Amino acid sequence: MRRTLAAIKHAKAAVLSRWSRSLLFRTVTSAVLLTALALLAAGGFLSNQIAAGLFQERFHQVESESVRGLNQVKAIFDSAATTDRASTHSLVTNTLKILEGDGALVPRDFVLVPLPGDDNLYVGPTASGNLTSRIVPEALAAQIRESNAIYWQSIEVKKGSGTGPGLIFGTRVTLPPGREYGLYLVYDLTSVQSTLDFINRAMALVGGLLLLVVGGITWYVTRGVVRPVADAAQVSEKLAAGELQERMTVKGEDEIARLGTSFNHMAQSLQDQINQLATLSQMQQRFVSDVSHELRTPLTTVRMAAEVLHDAREDFDPINKRSAELLYNQVERFQILLNDLLEVSRFDAGVAVLDAEPTDLVAVARRVIDAATPHAEAMGSLLRLSTPAGGCVAEMDSRRIERVVRNLVMNAIEHGEGNPIDISVAGNESAVALTVRDRGIGMSPEASTRVFDRFWRADPARARTTGGSGLGLSIATEDTRLHTGRLEAWGERGVGSCFRLTLPRLLGETITSSPLPLEPIVLADAVVDRNMLITFPLTGEIPIVGFKPLQPMISSDPKAGTEPVPAAGEENPTGKQEPDA
Repeated sequence: MRRTLAAIKHAKAAVLSRWSRSLLFRTVTSAVLLTALALLAAGGFLSNQIAAGLFQERFHQVESESVRGLNQVKAIFDSAATTDRASTHSLVTNTLKILEGDGALVPRDFVLVPLPGDDNLYVGPTASGNLTSRIVPEALAAQIRESNAIYWQSIEVKKGSGTGPGLIFGTRVTLPPGREYGLYLVYDLTSVQSTLDFINRAMALVGGLLLLVVGGITWYVTRGVVRPVADAAQVSEKLAAGELQERMTVKGEDEIARLGTSFNHMAQSLQDQINQLATLSQMQQRFVSDVSHELRTPLTTVRMAAEVLHDAREDFDPINKRSAELLYNQVERFQILLNDLLEVSRFDAGVAVLDAEPTDLVAVARRVIDAATPHAEAMGSLLRLSTPAGGCVAEMDSRRIERVVRNLVMNAIEHGEGNPIDISVAGNESAVALTVRDRGIGMSPEASTRVFDRFWRADPARARTTGGSGLGLSIATEDTRLHTGRLEAWGERGVGSCFRLTLPRLLGETITSSPLPLEPIVLADAVVDRNMLITFPLTGEIPIVGFKPLQPMISSDPKAGTEPVPAAGEENPTGKQEPDA
């Protein structure tokens, strides 16, 4: 039974899947089912009409025959002058032969049954064929006892091992010596039923053949419409995969052919535009690369001259001194922009390579914090580092990852509004992660999705103290992609922002979750390390506002704890990570 139910469920699932995925199957099945319903309704109506017509025709025939025969026999019995049992029995036998051999179109037999009364009977119950008095329905017998009229009723007649339809007509007759009997004529309508069954079988056969014809026609016609659509879908998928030379095969001049022609024209237009854009992009990339390389030599000369002037600025008058300082600072910005452009050109050319080796992400974060602390002090921000006790080692290019972390930390300092900045590092069995959280101006959800675009800024008019080309996060994204990692952003206006870098422990592995949350959560006296079985969703799975872990975020290692790195001149004696406000 379980196997049968499983097979039924499997078949049902397969049919439902085919129904939802195939327009051809859905159209043919619908046409066949609707045609079957229409044929059933029409066949049922025709069968009822034919059955009613056959019955009425046979009924009128047997009714006139039975009335004529019964009245004739009744008249003979009423005029009988027999006075003894033998003569009466002979009269009954000879008279009833008239009914038995009437030559009716429908076979018939008779039944003679004495009505209830005294036992003075000259003739007992008599019947022809294989009939007995039990074939007479009680309701009909009751009507015969009460009236001299002729009554009829539909019955079932035994025919071999089965039964068939029949009719019974009866009336009351009187035999000497004044004894009343019920005389019945039984008609067998099995031949009529056989005719009706033959007609029904013929209609069922014709209906089945018609269903096959309708199904075949529907399949042929629908296939002629659906196949070009399926071809268009297949070609469009190939176009989306980059096979721009794919085209539909067009035959004829009908609507489908015009659709194919229009589709091919659209594909050709898209291919031309994509080729133009690709050519333009290559030209732009080559231009940026060539200009960047050509600018290096004169920029080096200008930088050397700016350094000489900057070192001798004390001997200048105030105006020239300020000009030397501005020249030196702007040349530094120009050098940073040039380096970013060169790095972008390497990414675009596909020549960026990794020099990966096992590296502790905690050590990378410490180096960045040491370098960023002077700027953080100038901005009034406190840098706090929270790390696991055992470190977080993964395969990475330390130079590139350090550049990513430095970019995130410097951006946090720049937009942190002088509030504390938390840098957290954690790991699990398959990944390591670093988050940089500031409590500054924040950013909108739209900005969090565009912050990694080249040259994009949330507020272009906002003053910056560290310069910037708008390429930092774009380069950080490319560096992360080289490590098959994930760089994600979260922000809220007036609350702050958080950037999360997640890297696989082994280069090339797929990351399914991160050991650190992207959306900040309130954690008092909490420790996040790789000993805990806690994971957080990556971008694409929208974080739940106010997310809380299912289990307390308390490490099973009593030695594990946070390692805060306060800004110069400040201490944090508790050794605990301060919760987000």
